[in-house]
Amino acid sequence: MNDDPLDVVAPAFIEMAHRIVWATAATVDTAGNPSTRILHPVWEWDGSKITGWIATSPLSTKAKHLAKLPRLSLTYWHPDHDTCNAVCAATWEDSPEDRRAGWRRFAEAPAPVGYDPSIIPAWTSPEAEAFGILRVEPVSLRVMDGSRMVKGTGRLLTWRAS
Repeated sequence: MNDDPLDVVAPAFIEMAHRIVWATAATVDTAGNPSTRILHPVWEWDGSKITGWIATSPLSTKAKHLAKLPRLSLTYWHPDHDTCNAVCAATWEDSPEDRRAGWRRFAEAPAPVGYDPSIIPAWTSPEAEAFGILRVEPVSLRVMDGSRMVKGTGRLLTWRAS
């Protein structure tokens, strides 16, 4: 199967991800075991690069996993079987400027992906010790219109970084 161009896959991925909102995120723990949780990324496409942002705690178990293996797999699923997946390299945005920008990114994002980060009790501000911004950069993307596949009109899009 040939990959599709990023400029086709990335916008389709973001549309579906932002419509579904919540992703199952998988990391590998320090013993090599898979570990999953639900996260709420915001995605951006600048016409040549797709970047995801996750507001999460740098004090979390997930942070310990990412310190050992900075990779994250994200899967979005909707009950109509629309799915999209991203395998990503993950990097913490640690500077005060990056943390403030991340806070604003979530606070100013349109519904349904936007939200006020201060709804999390430990996140009193972008400077809070428990608040962090994780930047994720996909190395592969997959988008499947499951709701239309059963009718024969759906699409499967894939992309992998070279």
